[in-house]
Amino acid sequence: MQDKIDQYTKEINAFLAANAEELETFRIKFLGTKGVIKDLFEQFKTVGTEEKRTFGKVLNQFKQLAEAKYNEVKETFDSGLKTEDLGLDLTLPGDGFNTGSRHPLSLVRIEIIDIFKRLGFVVAEGPEIEDDWHNFSALNFPEEHPARDMQDTFFIKKNSGKDDIALRTHTSSVQVRMMENGKPPFRAIMPGRVYRNEAISARAHCFFHQVEGLYIDENVSFADLKQTLYHFVQELYGADFKVRFRPSYFPFTEPSAEMDISCTICKGAGCNMCKYTGWVEILGCGMVDPNVLENCNIDSKKYTGFAFGMGIERIANLKYVIRDLRLFSENDVRFLKQFKTEII
Repeated sequence: MQDKIDQYTKEINAFLAANAEELETFRIKFLGTKGVIKDLFEQFKTVGTEEKRTFGKVLNQFKQLAEAKYNEVKETFDSGLKTEDLGLDLTLPGDGFNTGSRHPLSLVRIEIIDIFKRLGFVVAEGPEIEDDWHNFSALNFPEEHPARDMQDTFFIKKNSGKDDIALRTHTSSVQVRMMENGKPPFRAIMPGRVYRNEAISARAHCFFHQVEGLYIDENVSFADLKQTLYHFVQELYGADFKVRFRPSYFPFTEPSAEMDISCTICKGAGCNMCKYTGWVEILGCGMVDPNVLENCNIDSKKYTGFAFGMGIERIANLKYVIRDLRLFSENDVRFLKQFKTEII
């Protein structure tokens, strides 16, 4: 038996495989169920008791040698295996696959955030379920204001007013929470989903997305507001678009304004998108009302600030020429795949 082991040991040490068939032949000869090692272990049963300890150790070492040689040659052989041995044809065309894409509202939201981040604004978020104080009262909404009516707000709990709980109607509630829990200066934007009890149509939905902004510090003026929003429009749509401000009214700002831009579709010539005026309103803005500052324990004689708010859907409508608001929430793949872009 020892002579056989010595002979096989020399054969194993000298073994080299030229191809997969030779390697497989080696495995079968030495490690197979009817191979050399299996046969030697059968012969080992006939060895005398005194010799079992010696031959048992030699036999185990021989088995380990055969296994190590096989694994060594196989690893070396696999690293240089030819493609034809694997049954591959690299000349065949590859299998295509579809990549995902971002939602158009996400693309616009990211772009808006990036623009204001470059101006020093940070991103703030808050709950979508709000109480009356943060959604209405702190923002100077009088009790008889139409926005408090059941027709405009999704109320979760409707009591005497101060205890009302509702789905937020704007992200201005995040501004209130920021002012209550911090000290000026503030420079932040608040993106998020809001809800209003409106009939769903091509121009309105019961939920939509907003980005609101707040800047409070000493000596903040309406000129600062205008220059900030001028810069935003030029960054988003280009330097060729005109901007105008119209006086308006909001309970939480005074003075207040709405900002229009020249229509992105007709370039100001007039079309059904801009109702043939050449202008499209994109956001509301104004100087923060002193009552709002005082409600949040901010000295209105020392600090001033401006706020603005825009609907992301409206911005996306103008950027991508989308005429039906419902397309954003219907998940039609034919619509969504038009906005294929690199996923970050």
